[in-house]
Amino acid sequence: MEYQPTILSTKTLTASQKELLLNADIAFVEYDSITTEPIPFELDDTTIKNAIFTSGNAVRAIKDKEIKIENCFCVGEKTKTLLSDDGYEVKEQAANAATLAEVLIDKYENENFHFFCGNIRRDELPEALDKNHIDYKEIVVYETLANLKEFDRIFDGVFFFSPSGVKSFLAANYIEDSIAFCIGHTTADEIKTYTDKVIIANRPTVENVIVQAVKYF
Repeated sequence: MEYQPTILSTKTLTASQKELLLNADIAFVEYDSITTEPIPFELDDTTIKNAIFTSGNAVRAIKDKEIKIENCFCVGEKTKTLLSDDGYEVKEQAANAATLAEVLIDKYENENFHFFCGNIRRDELPEALDKNHIDYKEIVVYETLANLKEFDRIFDGVFFFSPSGVKSFLAANYIEDSIAFCIGHTTADEIKTYTDKVIIANRPTVENVIVQAVKYF
């Protein structure tokens, strides 16, 4: 009988995503290494010209708040889809926060923005905006909570989808010899301190993370 690799996903997968692994004869264990909770927030005005979203969690947190936004600027295809589904126009979409910051600085330097984010957010975008004197207001609309879970085995691979997810996993486990399959470069940067066995998805989607594992195994 051929060896069947086992993956740990640090995020619960959808039925179609699980099917991709099962069809490739890859076993898996899944859990949510982090959870997010919307938190109360206040706005001076519910009509906003320009809004920045670096996470789908921020989009979900403002849902049903009756906020009118003229232009949205976001990171990731899933975030763009969520915004479009809620009726918002996405003016610019980038693969990561650093690239989005470059677009804003290059094309929208005279605009001002509302940046909807979580309590644990990356520094790349706000630091770039500050450095280039781009006017923005940061509004924290959700908080990220670690879900610590210890595993008594070593997996052939581990799926990571955010720097926060990496931190949560490592707070209770060691990466050991597992291959770290990461959704993007910022997530990979977080795990590279602990292992050099890192594979980064070609596109920042869960499906592409799975594709990398299927190719590897």
